[in-house]
Amino acid sequence: MKLGILTAIFDDFTFEEAVDTAAEMGFCCIEAACWPAGGAERRYAGVSHIDVEKVIEDETYRKYILDYTAQKGIEISALAYYPNTMDGDLEKRAANIAHLKKVIKASALLGANLTNTFIGRDQNKNLEDNLKLFDEIWPDIIKYAEENNVKIGIENCPMLFGPDQWPGGQNLMCTPVIWRELFRRIPSPNFGLNFDPSHFVWQHLDYIRPIYEFKDRMFHIHFKDIKLCEDKLAEYGSLAYPLDYMIPKLPGLGDVDWGKFVSALTDIGYDGYACIEIEDKAFESSREKVLKSVEQSKRYMEQFVS
Repeated sequence: MKLGILTAIFDDFTFEEAVDTAAEMGFCCIEAACWPAGGAERRYAGVSHIDVEKVIEDETYRKYILDYTAQKGIEISALAYYPNTMDGDLEKRAANIAHLKKVIKASALLGANLTNTFIGRDQNKNLEDNLKLFDEIWPDIIKYAEENNVKIGIENCPMLFGPDQWPGGQNLMCTPVIWRELFRRIPSPNFGLNFDPSHFVWQHLDYIRPIYEFKDRMFHIHFKDIKLCEDKLAEYGSLAYPLDYMIPKLPGLGDVDWGKFVSALTDIGYDGYACIEIEDKAFESSREKVLKSVEQSKRYMEQFVS
């Protein structure tokens, strides 16, 4: 496996600083955040270390990105953009889809040939209506990815944390049952997963067994942890806002059994990219703490991934 870092945590770093930091820490790769300019609507979004429009339009810039990463010994595991392509606001939906297609195109031009994203969801519609919406929106996106020889890795985060995402969340593809259904509807080999086990912890789902069933769909891996607060769950109940009873943590500080998880990945012969994703508020107060959180996470995961 190739151990890397999702650059969204380096939100105030330049592209060069993000690459330099990854190289100095001994990572193999970066999953490069590629949101459009204009600020974030949520934490860990809105970060842009590669300007995808410029990649498409400016060959000199494109060459610079490739040369700089090569000089530092860093591969680009994927381009990352996690919007809601099924937003109930049609204007937002259209803008998100348009930018996602630019990310797909840039991924092809940079030779990464993988874009990590969300399916999205209209949070105010039921599952059945969202499946219909998926049928309207996603065949065209996957076809565009196929035409550009790019794979799409969908992260399994439900995007349901607080009142702004209530009641249904903003990402449909969050359980194995739904994975099966969406892969049935679009059986393309370019349509797969960017699997993050932490989201299965707080949903009380098995995060080991799906690795075997969906082994051919494992395009990319996220190493992020979740601590389930049983005392709070006993008070709030599972129908509360999830952040009332769980906390995103650095790998090793939560409830994921990383030995079992990585063991299962080795069982299926997974030798692709695995990027640490950091969303731990305890390490956000300064750049120094951010860097320490990355170093600590890498040191911990190197017990399992060499």
